[in-house]
Amino acid sequence: MTSTTHPQGSARAVWLKQLYLWHWISSALCLVGMLLFAITGITLNHAGAIKADPVVDRRVGEAPPAIRQALAAGRQDGDAPLPPQVRTWLGKSMKIDAPDGPAEWSPEEVYLAMPRPGGDGWVRFDRETGAVEYEKTTRGAISLFNDLHKGRNTGPVWSWFIDLFAAACVIFSVTGLLLLQMHARSRPVTWPLVAAGLVAPLLLVLLFVHL
Repeated sequence: MTSTTHPQGSARAVWLKQLYLWHWISSALCLVGMLLFAITGITLNHAGAIKADPVVDRRVGEAPPAIRQALAAGRQDGDAPLPPQVRTWLGKSMKIDAPDGPAEWSPEEVYLAMPRPGGDGWVRFDRETGAVEYEKTTRGAISLFNDLHKGRNTGPVWSWFIDLFAAACVIFSVTGLLLLQMHARSRPVTWPLVAAGLVAPLLLVLLFVHL
């Protein structure tokens, strides 16, 4: 007996194999991130009902003559980073990890904002007396994860991660849709469910959201 090949069936098998491959790889990459973003979506939606007890860390100090001289030699007005030796002194003497972003310079003081996910912070130098004030506010784990969800004050690396995660989610969704299409003939409820997933949020927006 001779065997008969079916090119159409072979092509379908190849496509299915590739779709399943990309679907499970993208799902594995997205699993933890999707759980994080789904849970923080709930906490963000009910942020007003979730109470947080901020923890404030305040420190004061006095800059030594060399640091005061470096600050005095800085610009008189505008935005510019702290001199490297000032940042080094903050880290060693006051245990403050100051970013290298621009600080606000005026003839009286130098103010460096230090926003962070889940909190805030700042450090201020009095250019005349050398007095240093530092304050860091931490608002708890839920606030931290909410800010990670929004990409607030997280820096460029986390922003790149969000972009890559979003791309993996697109691959996961598109391959899932193609798999649905290939199996839809044996599962008649497939397209009504897909349509419901599209129509339901659209109706909610049109009926209950003030645009």
